[in-house]
Amino acid sequence: GHPLLAYSIAAGLAAETVTRVIVSTDDDEIAEIARKYSAEVPFMRPRELAQDDTHDLPVFQHALQWLAENEEYHPDIVVQLRPTSPVRPPDCVDNAVKILLDNPEVDSVRGVVASGQNPYKMWKIEQDGRMQPILILNDIAEPFNAPRQHLPSTYWQTGHIDVIRTETILKKESMSGDVILPLVIDVLYTVDIDTQRDWERAERLMMRGELPAVVPHARPYSLPDEIELVVLDFDGVLTDNRVWVDQDGKERVAAHRGDGMGISRLKKAGYEVLVLSTETNPVVTARCEKLKIPVRQGIEDKGSALRKLLEERKVNPDHVIYVGNDVNDLPCFLIAGYAVAVADAHPEVLTHVDLILKARGGYGAVRELSDLILSQFEDRSNR
Repeated sequence: GHPLLAYSIAAGLAAETVTRVIVSTDDDEIAEIARKYSAEVPFMRPRELAQDDTHDLPVFQHALQWLAENEEYHPDIVVQLRPTSPVRPPDCVDNAVKILLDNPEVDSVRGVVASGQNPYKMWKIEQDGRMQPILILNDIAEPFNAPRQHLPSTYWQTGHIDVIRTETILKKESMSGDVILPLVIDVLYTVDIDTQRDWERAERLMMRGELPAVVPHARPYSLPDEIELVVLDFDGVLTDNRVWVDQDGKERVAAHRGDGMGISRLKKAGYEVLVLSTETNPVVTARCEKLKIPVRQGIEDKGSALRKLLEERKVNPDHVIYVGNDVNDLPCFLIAGYAVAVADAHPEVLTHVDLILKARGGYGAVRELSDLILSQFEDRSNR
């Protein structure tokens, strides 16, 4: 999977309204991770601002002052994306920024969700043991005894996003200011990681892929400098993972002609391409014969089969690209130097690859990869 920090970086990079993504940290390892995921780390945070009880305000004041003094950079708006709230809607950042831009009288926009418990029914226990309501209402004598539907709607602030005007931080010395507008987020996205249970819930949400969310679509590693072999799964990569079965039990699949052209171009450029398939089916053989590429099928343990194949051919695993779509490809991802998944791969697969293609399996995914490989080859040849 990806480091927790990568999800917040991805949200910033994906937003059209964000021009720079900067990570403030005092930790060299975190700084390196941030850079690998394409964030900037132009400075290291002072250790006195990296304590467990450090508030956000001095951290952001330090960042803005450093950027002003060292780069003469003065942003109008600052977006805060906390790593502990990694599950964000794709339009979260842009929507929040738009609200602030459309309302010049507003100091900040804060992400909120409908609160699970109404604070008008909450109590505090005094030192003498007596209970007192936390909140009161002028028009309802005892709100704690009133039906919930009679009480005001309340919202819980989350760590998803805060969008703040720079002058609010520097002049008003506040992370929110006086006038705050909400970005109301679906409560299903409510994940604030404080405990192991929170972590596990976040993992389940991302693994299921049920919520549209910003994810690091790929680890930030370029294609291998040297490529000796491209290995493709068949079903779900060269096909759309569906199969038609006639009354005689014969199977048919649909293939993409663009994939065939992509494979042909790779071969002409000197790259070797091979298919490794779990299925034992004449249609696999026929398609690979048409493409004029070798195939190994009927493979139950694809990881062992790939390792044996590389040993036989004396191929360096670091110089291998493996393209898959399902959980039986996971062992191969650990062996190959570069792991690739089609866009509609199983959610668990998407967290274990170096690149997620934009195209689905059977809809030009292999052509997309071939174009990337050939483009990289041409760029390096022209240097």
